[in-house]
Amino acid sequence: MTASLATAMEGFTPALPLAVALSGGADSTALLLACARKWPGQVVAVHVHHGLQRAADYFERHCVALCADLGVPLIVRHVDARHAAGESPEEVARTVRYRTLDLAVRAEDGSVRYPSVALAQHADDQVETVLLALSRGAGLPGLAAMPSRRERQGVVFHRPLLSVPGAALRAWLANQGVAHVDDPSNADESLTRNRIRARLLPA
Repeated sequence: MTASLATAMEGFTPALPLAVALSGGADSTALLLACARKWPGQVVAVHVHHGLQRAADYFERHCVALCADLGVPLIVRHVDARHAAGESPEEVARTVRYRTLDLAVRAEDGSVRYPSVALAQHADDQVETVLLALSRGAGLPGLAAMPSRRERQGVVFHRPLLSVPGAALRAWLANQGVAHVDDPSNADESLTRNRIRARLLPA
């Protein structure tokens, strides 16, 4: 069953204050905007600069400008997410991103400043994740796909948009008149997830 962004946000009740992972893309921008409107003054954005492509600096500048317009504090973390020979670039970037998000919502002594982190994966991402797992011969854990909620050492990571199609998020954002960036790496079909998105899902 699919849902609208409004319906998904009605059922989203995280502990506050809330951190929203912000790439600058349409999905995370829509999530940040919806959260900032629902909980004004209780939301912070976290942008991870992976340093993997030239556009990364532009992504950061866009996020800075967006958060200034929304009146939302922004935490920026620069990381080195390059992969070694034989490693999956997608897996390395994902691991570094989640580790960085976890550190960003904690104080220097490790205590939790933001007990909840919202991630913008949506229904299309969920389908891609299952197909990717199947392509790699995953068993039941792979078929379970991404959970809507996962707790790690006092911080709860939420995915409130897993029932919302990506097209619905982009349409909603366009109606709000809020700009977003498009990641050029999404067109790189050397990455398995992108091949699934570009070739398998349309078929």
